[in-house]
Amino acid sequence: MFFERRLSLVTGGTGFVGTHLTKALLDQGGRVRITVHDRKPILSDSRIETVQADLTRLDDCLAVMQGVDYVFHAAGVTAGVGVTGNNAMAGIAANLHLTAQVMQAAWAANVERLLVFSSSTGYPALDRPVREEDMWPGEPHPSYLGYGWMRRYFEKLSEFMARQSNVKIALVRPSAIYGPHDDFDPARSHVIPALVRRAVAKEDPFQVWGSGEEMRDFLHITDLARGCLLMMEKHAECDPVNIGYGSAITIRRAVEIVLDAAGHRPAVRFDASKPTSIPVRAVDIGKAKRLLGFEPSIPIETGLRDLVTWYRASR
Repeated sequence: MFFERRLSLVTGGTGFVGTHLTKALLDQGGRVRITVHDRKPILSDSRIETVQADLTRLDDCLAVMQGVDYVFHAAGVTAGVGVTGNNAMAGIAANLHLTAQVMQAAWAANVERLLVFSSSTGYPALDRPVREEDMWPGEPHPSYLGYGWMRRYFEKLSEFMARQSNVKIALVRPSAIYGPHDDFDPARSHVIPALVRRAVAKEDPFQVWGSGEEMRDFLHITDLARGCLLMMEKHAECDPVNIGYGSAITIRRAVEIVLDAAGHRPAVRFDASKPTSIPVRAVDIGKAKRLLGFEPSIPIETGLRDLVTWYRASR
């Protein structure tokens, strides 16, 4: 197996994406080192090596790279759509600095492979599933302008690094993700964890930002983790690939599934005056199917119902 006995560093290994990447690597027989900064690891496993590190400091980045074969860079700052004003720049600035430090350290340590996350937020607004070649002809949707360009810049940094160094780079463009261990904090949560938290809390009336007709491609986190491992193994060519569900549902339908799973029948009120984002975002995963043999394994209805059950049990 590709990851067996090889040492993979997962930055952000105490977070949502990093936790699931770590589990997927362990399932593949890999050795895993994760960075720990301001929160404890979610997984408890003797096979996981934990290293205290502040990845905004280059010395810490260099230290955690020692002896590493592969790096999965999942550390970063996230925020919900409602973050505006002065706080809107904070996450972008932090992510730019942190990612540049990690890439510089990976280059200096001459790791074999590095996985970098771009994002489907970088695509222009299109009313069809976006393909990889659609990224650059237009601007990101205005609601994603800062974040989308940040992720685009990560792709250009990756291109520069791949040309100038011996590090092979896997470049992943994920769609919207959800699943266990997501961030359910009201100040930071994205649409799915926010809906689940409020449905389990039995909010009534149940207010939802937007018209409800917005469409999203929601991918279960375990499918994303599997897709990332396939990318690292089969296509570390600094050639971006969409990893998504491959079809979109409306927010209205997501609300229906979540409320049904929670056994909650409130008065649902959609408020189109509240901040929302792009009307339609669906991704084409034909390239992932062709190059990686990737197919999503968890239907959206099953994934959302399972998430409600998990959240209720873990509160």
